[in-house]
Amino acid sequence: MKLELIKPLKALNKAYLKEKVSRNNIELFKMNFKQLLSRINEQESEEHLKNVISDFLKDTWYKEEYEINTKDRNDLVIHNGKTTKEPVGVILEVKKPSNKVEMMNETKPNSKALQELILYYLRERVDNTNTDIKYLIITNIYEWYIIDEFWFEKNVFRNSKLKKDYENWKLSGKDTKFFYDSIARPFLEEARDEMSTAYFDVRTYEKYVNNTEKEDDIKLIGLYKILSPVHLLKQPFINDSNSLDTKFYTELLHLIGLEEIKDGSKKFIKRKSKPDEASLLENTIIKLEDTDALRNINNLSTFGTNKEDQLFNVALELCITWVNRVLFIKLLE
Repeated sequence: MKLELIKPLKALNKAYLKEKVSRNNIELFKMNFKQLLSRINEQESEEHLKNVISDFLKDTWYKEEYEINTKDRNDLVIHNGKTTKEPVGVILEVKKPSNKVEMMNETKPNSKALQELILYYLRERVDNTNTDIKYLIITNIYEWYIIDEFWFEKNVFRNSKLKKDYENWKLSGKDTKFFYDSIARPFLEEARDEMSTAYFDVRTYEKYVNNTEKEDDIKLIGLYKILSPVHLLKQPFINDSNSLDTKFYTELLHLIGLEEIKDGSKKFIKRKSKPDEASLLENTIIKLEDTDALRNINNLSTFGTNKEDQLFNVALELCITWVNRVLFIKLLE
């Protein structure tokens, strides 16, 4: 099996990459990044390093929104919500910087770190039937390998032999060393699919964090975004071209004079129950009535069987046309 190392900027969603990061968020990130580096003690245990990583992630992005903790024998996990009751979204395997034997690298992907990650993934995906895993990470606090769950889904979960070996191992009573040496290692040796992984070394960013020149902050954007919930938990964001911002959508309906209602599992858009006289729709209806403009419309019956329906439907079509033109002009800008 081979590794394909991808730089953070290349691994990010292109639409998310274009989204601006506020000055406050960058300054918070730089402050916590410095603290992360200052707390690294290569002689400390893996447990110590887990706490350092957890604090860095929480203080920069995840606090009060997503739970970060250990789970069972997993080194560290990020949940998809505020409590441990929410499914695990990210699994991390943490190694000491001095533990080069077990740490994964480009020339040695078949390492104990990756073998352990396979076991953690099988426990979460098979035993806990968790389909919400997004990424799996191997790190020694300096180097980070961020792997999309898609590779594990395709090569691990859909591998019937590997899953059967895993189930037999659980029943055998044999220790994890047997799983790593006799199941995971041979599997990785035979794996043919290249594993694409976002890779970075935090030490290469240290000079930009300590630099007071704001122009250099742009070099931190990729690192900031690749560790954020938007990327690691694949959360929606405002500039995603495939999604519509809820606040913008609601305000647009309000300006037109419409509201969204639910009827069972279906949603409908209708004229406001209490019409807003300042809205585009109500002003258009008043103008149509005053000028008796309906007389000049061909095939008026297609807009309704009575005058009230006709006024509403003609006014709505006009409003939608005007709004579309305004949005198109804004898009061109």
